[in-house]
Amino acid sequence: MTTTSEPPVTTSVAPSAASGTTPATVSGRSVSDRPASGRSVSDRATSGTNGPRVDVAALEHLLLGRWTDVRSNARRLVAEHEEIWKVDGLSMQEHRERTLGIMKYMAADEHGQVWRAFPERLGGNDDAGGNLVGCEELFVADPSLQIKSGVQWGLFAAAILHLGTEEQQDRLLPGAMDLSVPGAFAMTETGHGSDVASVGTTATYDPETEEFVINTPFRGAWKQYLGNAARHGVAATVFAQLVTNGVNHGVHCFYVPIRDPKTLEFLPGVGGEDDGHKGGLNGIDNGKLHFTDVRIPRQDLLARYGQVAADGTYTSPIDSPGRRFFTMLGALVQGRVTLDGSASVAAKVGLAIATKYASERRQFAAGEGQDEITLLDYAMHRKRLFPRIAETYAISFAHDELLDLFHGVFSGEEDTPQNREDLETTAAALKATSTWFAMDTLQTCRQACGGAGFLSENRFTSMRSDLDIYTTFEGDNHILLQLAAKRLVGDHGKQLARAAKSPAGMAGIVAGQVKDTLLHKASLRKLGQNVADGGGARAADHLLDARTQRSLLQGRVDGLVHSVAMGMRPAMGMKDAARAQEIFDDNQVELITSSTAWAELFRWDAFTRALGAIDDPGTRAVMTTVRDVYGLTVIERNLDWYLANGRLSASRAKAVTTTIHRLLKQLRPHAVDLVDAFGYGPRHLRAPIADGSERVRQDEAMAYYRDQAASGTAPASEKSLRKASSRS
Repeated sequence: MTTTSEPPVTTSVAPSAASGTTPATVSGRSVSDRPASGRSVSDRATSGTNGPRVDVAALEHLLLGRWTDVRSNARRLVAEHEEIWKVDGLSMQEHRERTLGIMKYMAADEHGQVWRAFPERLGGNDDAGGNLVGCEELFVADPSLQIKSGVQWGLFAAAILHLGTEEQQDRLLPGAMDLSVPGAFAMTETGHGSDVASVGTTATYDPETEEFVINTPFRGAWKQYLGNAARHGVAATVFAQLVTNGVNHGVHCFYVPIRDPKTLEFLPGVGGEDDGHKGGLNGIDNGKLHFTDVRIPRQDLLARYGQVAADGTYTSPIDSPGRRFFTMLGALVQGRVTLDGSASVAAKVGLAIATKYASERRQFAAGEGQDEITLLDYAMHRKRLFPRIAETYAISFAHDELLDLFHGVFSGEEDTPQNREDLETTAAALKATSTWFAMDTLQTCRQACGGAGFLSENRFTSMRSDLDIYTTFEGDNHILLQLAAKRLVGDHGKQLARAAKSPAGMAGIVAGQVKDTLLHKASLRKLGQNVADGGGARAADHLLDARTQRSLLQGRVDGLVHSVAMGMRPAMGMKDAARAQEIFDDNQVELITSSTAWAELFRWDAFTRALGAIDDPGTRAVMTTVRDVYGLTVIERNLDWYLANGRLSASRAKAVTTTIHRLLKQLRPHAVDLVDAFGYGPRHLRAPIADGSERVRQDEAMAYYRDQAASGTAPASEKSLRKASSRS
């Protein structure tokens, strides 16, 4: 996996006042009368800066991305239809039935969002990217609704769409699309989660009846954690080892009826259990399935990548079993893409609530007679929230590029083996890191709001519980990062192999390594650190140079990948499997760390490219600072690596932190603008602490004390009396 091309660098620009803007309608509402921020235009005019201003409407429009209308319409749907909002306090059964009912309502609209990905000949729009955009926004309504919709249309129906032939699509998709056939996606097993290639379920072909016989031969082969399996599903796309004529051709997907559609009783040979109450997403009927001699017709092997003739002969357009397996799984990558986008949505909602509250909530006064200080005017509170706002922007811009890549592949416009491989590994790295980030962000936001954040009405606890499983959906995050890292190391190995074919190439590698080592052990001139580290201003200017930031981020990726590649090189071709595994184990942690570093670089590049699309100079200046906060924050949390590997001196490392603090103070006047630009109004946030009422309470309190002071009825404090007495 190669890094994206280096974007045009954008360094901080001189502050300038933004030109006046007229009200614009974005995401289905007028920006000019947005009550969620709790700030009027006059507040912003006196917010303590004569520098650049943010054009909130234009920035919000930029964040809407390529599918502006689709995302706006999805947000409008959520805002206008409170009947689809999550209701806390429902029983598990009530929540399940409510979620299914909403899905039936959504499916009844033949021109609605849920049909967007499917073929036009069946009533869809052939819009793969737009489909994911709409699905991501359902998180704001109810995460259970988003995920149950994803199970039905993004997994069960998508398996038919992407793994089935045209005849199978025409026969099986209509029921999946209109929800007359609720379905489960039966891939994960109790004994094998992320290791899909090793699933124990078998589908053995019987040439006498031209049927496959589906079996789960032991308890560990039961299909587990399946949405729609416990109650609503009447069919499943089942992943099993295809065995014909005594040969196992690996994992394939089969369409298997599991319940009588009228009675919802299991069909003969099919059994299961309800997973019951979970830590979140209780609007989904997750459960287990098992099969005993369940027979399905030969025609229900989803046969795009593998076919079995009547006599049991197996054929496939892909000769390599390994490549065939990864091609089939790659066809279902959209789940990871959606989860990356959903994590971005969750972080935006959480940060919008916490930032709006912190802009109004006051605590502690600088001295007697002074007004209490707003939370955002404390350095520690800024450090808790602002770098997360910056990283959320980076995640959002990177997700837009991932959506473009996904749509290019699945629309057929840019469907090449290289792009499919890039899509799979990029989705793995971004999904893993963004879902972890969103979970940690919701927890930070909860704590930043104190006791108010723990109340269910302000949504943090509910969102956090529902989001938790996103970190292990579609594969455990560590496994996904390992998948991406193997690509990085593999590409590095190919480069080494090509260079090693000639003496000159190998000499260049050795010389480069020696040069790199000398530079990083000596004066670090590679990153311009010959500038005197004693000069704080010069050090900060250097760190704000986009080329410096990218060099540091790219250098960490290169250093980690090279170290892992060299560490694992002895295992290549080794006949001793146990020793090879030991070598892999010695390098696994650094291997996974390398793909995290790559994801961080990918996001920095995406953010930098997005800066080039901002026309307003004030907005571009502020957003460049936001980009710098993201880049320097990534460097700061990995300072141990930079110091240990000689990439930063101790004084320059200290300058990273002091520079971040200075930038966060610069962003203070723009904080609410930045979260307003995320595009979520009061009916999206639905949190009392973010609706402006805190400002009303604070203003009431300050007015009360001012009136007391003016009327002379305020009691004297014991402390002031003691001071006066001591002076006399």
